[in-house]
Amino acid sequence: MQSRAQVRAVPFHESRMFRGLMLSLLAFVLIVAQAIAVLAKPESLAPLAEQISPSVVNITTSTVVEGRTGPQGIVPEGSPFEDFFREFRDRNNGGNGERPRRSSALGSGFVISEDGYVVTNNHVIDGADEITIEFFSGKELIAKVIGTDPNTDIALLKVEADSPLPYVTFGDSNKARVGDWVIAMGNPLGQGFSVSAGIVSARNRALSGTYDDYIQTDAAINRGNSGGPLFNMDGQVIGVNTAILSPNGGSIGIGFSMASNVVTRVVDQLKEYGETRRGWLGVRIQDVTQDVADAMGLAKATGALITDVPEGPAKEAGLLTGDVIMSFDGVEVADTRALVRQVGNSPVGASVRVTVMREGKSQTVKVVLGRREDADSEEPAATPEDAPQDAPAQTSMLGLTLTPLTDEIREELGADAGTDGLAVTEVDEASEAFEKGLRIGDIITEAGQQKVTSIADLEARIEAAQDAGRKSLLLLVRRAGDPRFVALTLDNG
Repeated sequence: MQSRAQVRAVPFHESRMFRGLMLSLLAFVLIVAQAIAVLAKPESLAPLAEQISPSVVNITTSTVVEGRTGPQGIVPEGSPFEDFFREFRDRNNGGNGERPRRSSALGSGFVISEDGYVVTNNHVIDGADEITIEFFSGKELIAKVIGTDPNTDIALLKVEADSPLPYVTFGDSNKARVGDWVIAMGNPLGQGFSVSAGIVSARNRALSGTYDDYIQTDAAINRGNSGGPLFNMDGQVIGVNTAILSPNGGSIGIGFSMASNVVTRVVDQLKEYGETRRGWLGVRIQDVTQDVADAMGLAKATGALITDVPEGPAKEAGLLTGDVIMSFDGVEVADTRALVRQVGNSPVGASVRVTVMREGKSQTVKVVLGRREDADSEEPAATPEDAPQDAPAQTSMLGLTLTPLTDEIREELGADAGTDGLAVTEVDEASEAFEKGLRIGDIITEAGQQKVTSIADLEARIEAAQDAGRKSLLLLVRRAGDPRFVALTLDNG
């Protein structure tokens, strides 16, 4: 007889027990996994600190400064006790009230090679006559300056030691994530070697420099920590502690470290050349805001708008004022800051392709980069405080009172003899023009990316923009020779 498999339904209470058993087992597995993860983490940062601390150094600088000619800092100037304190000081100085004296400063640094290269901040050693490096062991050596870069506040020093020195390596700062643990080491407030821990609070911070790329951290950084390293948990340097944001001079948990990916490029150039060699495009630029994009008919507010093309690589290549740089060497340009950093990181003499939007069409221009450090710096003329006198007939529009340039007005405003345009003689403080920064003494040289030399020219540009359905008009404004684009809203009603 053929047997037949029998199927039995599982009672409800048995199924419920099975699910409960499985849930209990899963909970147990999770608890064990968490316990293993906790045990895998170090109980202390001490092992890491012991590993990397021998490479961190204290830096003491000594500088000769001129003696003071008065009792500044002792009594207020003009005080009846001023003569008394001057006589007291002169007696103690042997009668020489201007005797030079030595001033000392403290900072931190770290060794990056066994043969004695040391990285610190430029402001730590700037102007120093003598630089002393104190190692974790207490040994002291005199250092010499290999090179400095004020733009990133980085300096490279060198000491001569009898034996190989302990050193640390740089990590990839681009891999640092907000929330990652970090360690700051240095010599805060001259108290000697110190360690503090925190997290990466923010990335890609800018303070005031052109090439800024700071890591923000809440690890305690104080005076004396400048130039010290910021480590990740692998013991790699991902930043150089440079500045703090503080109302009282002490740490409030907002510190800034120059990212290692910036520092390594600078250090490599200082080591090879004793100076930096950054690429130079040779344009003045500004960000493309949404109103500027609307005025130019751009699809989105990205790129870098060229406001001026002085003598240099860009002019030789044919780039023009009003071009919007959309990509540089195959990389899309998000804004001016991104472009400046990318150009600066490019090799001097490199031939790169620059794609621009010009009059609504995309064009690619090949540019051979120059060297930023060789670019001539120009002294801008002073910005006038008053409107020119005896100005010709004036017209008001767009919240501005305008008058055509004359030789007298050019001289008054410090403009070149060949400058053409309309001078701003008054700005309505309730207008959009005032809100966007236009002031008396500004010169409008272009409207709608075309030159204007008369009121009639400007009126024609406004009418053309309105006929084209544009919401705003793009003006090229020069102040003390420095150009920038401003988009003003048009009344299309």
